[in-house]
This record gives sequence, C-alpha cells and structure tokens, in this order.
Amino acid sequence: MTDRELYEIWCKKATDDPDLVADLKEIENNDTEIKNRFFADIQFGTAGLRGILGAGSYYMNIYTVRWATQGLSEYLNENYENPAVAIGYDSRHKSREFSVEAARVLAANGIKTYIYPELVPTPMVSFAIRHLGCKAGIMVTASHNPAKYNGYKCYGWDGCQMTSEGADAVYNKMKGIDCFDGVKLCDFDEALVSGRIEWINNDVFVSYYENVMAQAINPGAIAESDLSIIYTPLNGAGNRPVREVLRLCGLKNIAVVAEQEKPDGDFPTTPFPNPEKPQCFEIAREMAKTIKPDLLMGTDPDSDRIGIEVNQNGEFVHMTGNEVGALLLNYIINARLANGTMPKDPVAVKTIVTTNIADAICKKYGVQLRQVLTGFKYIGEQILHLEQQGQTERYLLGFEESYGYLAGSYVRDKDAVVAAMLISEMAGYYKIKGRTLVDVMNELYNEFGYYYNAVTEIVKEGADGMAQLAGIMASLRDNAPSEIAGYKVLSVSDYKLSEKTDVATGEKTVIDLPKSDVLAYDLEGGNQVIARPSGTEPKLKAYYTSKGTDRENAVDIQKSLAEDFSKLL
Repeated sequence: MTDRELYEIWCKKATDDPDLVADLKEIENNDTEIKNRFFADIQFGTAGLRGILGAGSYYMNIYTVRWATQGLSEYLNENYENPAVAIGYDSRHKSREFSVEAARVLAANGIKTYIYPELVPTPMVSFAIRHLGCKAGIMVTASHNPAKYNGYKCYGWDGCQMTSEGADAVYNKMKGIDCFDGVKLCDFDEALVSGRIEWINNDVFVSYYENVMAQAINPGAIAESDLSIIYTPLNGAGNRPVREVLRLCGLKNIAVVAEQEKPDGDFPTTPFPNPEKPQCFEIAREMAKTIKPDLLMGTDPDSDRIGIEVNQNGEFVHMTGNEVGALLLNYIINARLANGTMPKDPVAVKTIVTTNIADAICKKYGVQLRQVLTGFKYIGEQILHLEQQGQTERYLLGFEESYGYLAGSYVRDKDAVVAAMLISEMAGYYKIKGRTLVDVMNELYNEFGYYYNAVTEIVKEGADGMAQLAGIMASLRDNAPSEIAGYKVLSVSDYKLSEKTDVATGEKTVIDLPKSDVLAYDLEGGNQVIARPSGTEPKLKAYYTSKGTDRENAVDIQKSLAEDFSKLL
C-alpha cells in the first residue's frame, strides 16, 4: 500500500481526535510530509514508543497508542492469568489523553488497570507495578525531548523497562492488528464504576516517599547545614514529589522558578527541557543573584533525570552527569563506611559510556563495579539479579552519564526524586565541613586523574535520515580506524557481534552482554570513543572519554578526538 493510500485511509477513519483531522487536512498536498508520516509504522522497542505528535502511522497519536496497547494486552493475556497494569503520565501535550486511551484498551481486554490521578515522575510507575502486583506498566512521556514529541514507555512485572524479548513479542502481536478496526475499547467512566479501571490512591504516594526517605545516609545533614536551593521542575512532573521529599528531609530554604513551576507541555522557557543543558538554569541563575543559594537543581519533565549547578565563590558551576554520579558514588561509599552500614561485597553499577573515574573509586574501596549497556533497564536487571539471590542490600548506586541515578531497590529505573534528596544531603554534609561539591570533585580529580567526558550528536529525522544513520554504523564496521587523533586504537568492542578484538594480536573475546548496535574504541592513554545510535530518537551519539593531567589537557584531548572522529561520521 502506498503512503498516499494510507493517508486516505487515515482521513476516513482517524476522526476521534479533532487535532488529527486538522493535521491530516493541513498536509493534504505535501507529499514529503505524507511520506515521513506513513513510510513505516512507529516501532515498539525496549523503550516502547517515541515520536513526533501528529497524524500518521509513524507518529504519536491516540491510534498508535491504542494499537500498541492492544498488542500489549494480547501479550499479557497470553502469558499471565488475570494481569494488571499501572499507568502514569507527565506534563506533555496529549499525555493524559494517551494514558486514558491506554486504560480504555486494557480494560476492554479484561485487564485490571490502575492509573495515577495526576502527573507523576516515571519512577513512580516502576514503584506502582511492584507495589500493586502488576505485570506491566505504562508511562506516557518523551522524557527530555522537545515539545513536539511524546512517548509510551513500557515496563515489565519487575518494574524494569520491558526486555527486548517482551518488546519483540508485543510488536509481533501489533503487526497482526489493524490500528483502527482491530482494537478493543470500552468507556472510561463505565470502567471506573465497574472497577476495571481504578485510580491509584494516596497510600501508594506515601509508600513511595517512605521508600525514598529510607535511602538517606546522614538524614540530619540538610537541616543542620541550613542548605539553600533554587529548584526548577522545568514545567514537568517533579514539582510536587521533589519538594515533598526535600521538605521531609528538613530543607527550609527552597525557592522554585515560577516560570518553570507549573505543568506546561510547550516548555516555553527552554526548547530542550533537559537539565543536562546549562540553558535550563538561566532563569534560576537570575534568581540566584538575589537569593544566593548553595545549589541550583532541575529535573526533566518526567523527573527521572536531575542536573545541578554549584555556587562556587559566587559563580555557578554546571556539573556533568558523570561528575554528579562520581560524587554520589564516593559520598555513599565513604558515608556508609563511616556510619557502619556498608554491606558485605558491595555492588555499584554503571553503563559502558559512563565515566571511568568510577572504576578507580570502586577499586580503591573494594566495591564491585558492574558495567552494563546503555539504558537504565540494564541497571535495573542487575538489581533484580541481586534480589533473586536475596542480596539487594549489596546494591549501593546505579548511574549513567545522562543524569540518571538510583539508590535503593524500591524502583528499577532512574529516579530524580531520590537523587534530589541524596544530592542535597551530600551538599549539606560537605557544607558543614566547609567544602562545596566542586571542591570535592576537584579532590577526586587530583587523586584519580582528570577524566573528561563529552557527547556529540548527529540528528537525521524522517525516512531518509534513519537510513543514513544505519549507513554510518555500517561504514564504521567496514572501515575500522587504526588510530583516532593520533592515539592508537588498542581494542574494538562490537556489542552487536558480542566480541572485543585486540588490534595488536587480533585475539577476540566474548562480550557477555545483550547484543546492541554499539562500537567502542579503547585508545592509548586511557582514552575512549564510543558510537551508538539512540534507541528512542533519530540520532547517533558519539561518546568521548579523555584522561589528562588537568582539565585543560583533558579538554584538548577530547576536542582532538571529536574533530578526528567526526570525519568518520
């Protein structure tokens, strides 16, 4: 069937949402736009769905959401007896509508559905799954993407994002379903009355907060230090839970960025609502001229990522995700050693693209550091393995360079709420001792060497763009570099082939991780370059790790690596 023929079918059948009717009318004479929307069906992978909002089989709308949920329903009913599902949503356009549509499909398929009555952070869906005994969960969010995106993250019974096997099974179900005529629907209000759909009650919120608070190590540090924070939820879901947890910890001096406080799917003050970006803190920095806080703190729209800036002698220093992760790891280890709560054979987990200073910290203190593929679900899997062995107490922290952190096993995804608490506690603890987080980070660099990490991106949207990204990765495999910026390539790890090759000897060793389209080049001097297409966005990322004698040296090395490697991309 041609793109135009699919377009005509949608014009006839996609009538439930007036916005989609208008959208289809607007592109009537735009063949390129019709191709971009109908050249393929939106893919359901381990991250669920993610795409641009609008009409079309490749876009996010109520029909693709219903279609995915029908596939999920058939998968659950085939594999579980009387399954239940928990649903949450964030502040993005259509998020609440999509959550309601998903609930209608689930309930029509005989699946008990619990739905949060208000927007919540992503980790609260992971929590509800386990707390309510569900077999799956859905979070309607596009995380930190621009406003034109939305998504649908799917979770398994363990609270982790769905495995590749589960996602493949759901997608195979979807391929046999017509997104209009093959989907079961019920009336939402009638399902509420009958009990097939149920609002998640306040007890779940309270239990979640209790589990977050249980991760505190020095619970009095925030109040004792008289810590001061300016916080921005970036118009997302973090406003209530982050502030509630910090209140429970004794934080009295907190100001919220008014322009970014209320839910707003347009994210009017920043095109990229991502606390990785220093631009997100521009308004907070203006406020800081009067308030003079110790920290600026921001969470992304679904409040699973968190970023901070530290007041260092009146100037605000933007800390990277790698730096905050290293600080938390070092703090948790030392604090638990000091108060006698360090478990036997402790474990920390990080992704393969996350800073190697974590290796040095863990080696010093005898902590086992497990390396996993990019994606927090792999960190969640390590917690599950420990749980199955009855050893969850061994788990200290999991983190990734993209500003995601988790302490505790109560959820299985990154959690900016617990991270906000621990970062505040850590900052308060060091403030009492007369040191800032920048001071402590510099101490770590002086001890272990200056590790600098940076990421560059290539974005290619549409049908042609996806093909170009695949071609770039194929070219890298066919034409492996022998050196990058003058640094010899010592080994090449191809996670798609599950093998690591020693360049000097040609010897191959097996990589015991799930297959993934990732290429990693270990270079002389402890430097590294990794290429990885995003699993949720039309982009390819290059991760650079450089190790220098100081920041200037490490930055210079990274820039030379990026300049040379970009020619291959």
